[in-house]
Amino acid sequence: MAYKISDSCVACGTCISECPVEAISAGDIYVIDPSKCIDCGTCAGVCPSEAIAPEA
Repeated sequence: MAYKISDSCVACGTCISECPVEAISAGDIYVIDPSKCIDCGTCAGVCPSEAIAPEA
């Protein structure tokens, strides 16, 4: 199950440098590529706005 970034994202960039497989793309709201995501949860653990969670 891949992680997803919600509209709460403030595009701070913290998660990008933490992703071990470079699955996160920058933008107004960041996006996680589900085909690259390895479900490690590292991005969710560092997100200051708690905008990242597992996809339901």
